[in-house]
Amino acid sequence: MSMFRSTLCGLCVAACLNAQVLAATLQVAPVKVDFTQGQNAAGLALDNPGDTPVYGQVRVFRWDQDANGDVLSPSPEVVASPPIIQLAGHGQQLIRLIRVQAGDPAVEQSYRLLIDEIPPPGSDQPVGVAIRMRYSVPVFVAPARTAPASLAWRVVRDAGQWQLRLANNGQRHTQVGALSLVDSAGHALQVSKGLLGYALAGHARQWPLPAASPARLDGPLLIKVNLDGRPSTFKVAGEG
Repeated sequence: MSMFRSTLCGLCVAACLNAQVLAATLQVAPVKVDFTQGQNAAGLALDNPGDTPVYGQVRVFRWDQDANGDVLSPSPEVVASPPIIQLAGHGQQLIRLIRVQAGDPAVEQSYRLLIDEIPPPGSDQPVGVAIRMRYSVPVFVAPARTAPASLAWRVVRDAGQWQLRLANNGQRHTQVGALSLVDSAGHALQVSKGLLGYALAGHARQWPLPAASPARLDGPLLIKVNLDGRPSTFKVAGEG
């Protein structure tokens, strides 16, 4: 099965060759798609606020995670229609997402809907530099049983590098926002000011920590973090 990795920052920019910067900006709503229990179809709207037509390819990928980050692979379980879009200036387009397999999964399933801008049909081979946009929308399919994320945090030293590790042993994802590590003396290491990433159900993540830290990492630590927009606190002991 072919796979590729992605930083998945919500809106990614891909560079390709062209004479000018040609990218138009699409507006996508909603910014996250949640299939509720028993739901087999969903949709999102694309809006082209500019004067220039926009052409794009629409694909859905299964979204997994390993210690190195996000991994995308082809997804036959959820399909998008239409797969190719053409939006006139100030035009709109509805994208439908359809679950091929009926029934609710035991654990929440995670996908990424990717919309890649492509050159207009019949366009000349470009030269120079242009920006073409990639839009990445998270898609989640709710499990049969409703249960929150179950998180286990660790701060460990591995091969001379401090790492922040997070295992989500629950049935639903959580969104990890601003995060700081505070030692027993009150010294804080700010790991992230905003979105750090997602912890998918049944997966683990890790993030490298800077070598120079104002907080002592090889002792008791307090993790102060925003989870799904709500402040939370966890106690851990650094494993040096």
